[in-house]
Amino acid sequence: MPERKTVEKARKDEREGKAPSTQAGEFVREEIHHVREGKHGASSAKQAIAIGLSKARRAGVKLPAPKTGSAKTRKKAARDSAKGRSHSRRARGAKKAARTREAHA
Repeated sequence: MPERKTVEKARKDEREGKAPSTQAGEFVREEIHHVREGKHGASSAKQAIAIGLSKARRAGVKLPAPKTGSAKTRKKAARDSAKGRSHSRRARGAKKAARTREAHA
């Protein structure tokens, strides 16, 4: 749960007509402080940013949903789906799961 002060700052930014990314910046800033204090085990700044943006979304900041994977991965997935192929990573996982089940059977 974000601190009340953080939510109030984000609401103030919204009233002033600032961009959603600016509003979310308050939540990210709070998360980076938490990491520095050692409150949780986020191992990188990227993780802290992701946690902050997630908290901002939950608090009602109108941010777009996160894009999963790199641009290259998204492009490949789009090309594969157009050709009727399944997602390569999921297919690989399904094969691995099938192999381990066969080994136990």
